[in-house]
Amino acid sequence: HQLLPATSDNMSDSGNFDSVLELMAKASERSLPEAVMMMIPEAWQDNHNLSDTKKAFYEYNSCLMEPWDGPAMVAFTDGRYIGATLDRNGLRPSRYYVTKDDHVILSSEIGVIPELQDKDVKIKHRLEPGKMFLVDFETQRIVPDDEIKEQVASRHPYGEWVKESMIDLERWTQETAISPAPFDFS
Repeated sequence: HQLLPATSDNMSDSGNFDSVLELMAKASERSLPEAVMMMIPEAWQDNHNLSDTKKAFYEYNSCLMEPWDGPAMVAFTDGRYIGATLDRNGLRPSRYYVTKDDHVILSSEIGVIPELQDKDVKIKHRLEPGKMFLVDFETQRIVPDDEIKEQVASRHPYGEWVKESMIDLERWTQETAISPAPFDFS
């Protein structure tokens, strides 16, 4: 089975996204939720509500790939997990219901199952910008967004890696007292 090339001008943006996600989830040690977090990161740069661990994860991974920005609601599965995420702009609606008999319905539209009665619904919620909805079939539960992302972001010392390896060019030029060469256009 050949995984490369992962993208093609002959595929749609969605097709290319699917191919890259499959490559990242199958040809690496990344979990499916981690690959999705890398490809569609939540807004992290000026987000003061985000933990340092998650910020470090996103900063490190921003060096590996550009975000795949929407508008998009992306659904994914690998047999263990089924989930969806909304891009950080949140321009695509996405809502989910959990019924009292533990069926999960996720859609961009309200009322996709007109015969579903409110009395049969246990949870009714919307997927928020940059957030992930995840059902773990192994543990038989819906995993909260923060739990998913903190667990993924804590797997490696991303903060240390960023601090040790990233070079801020503006600060570096100030510290080394390098000044730009003068231009003479006469």
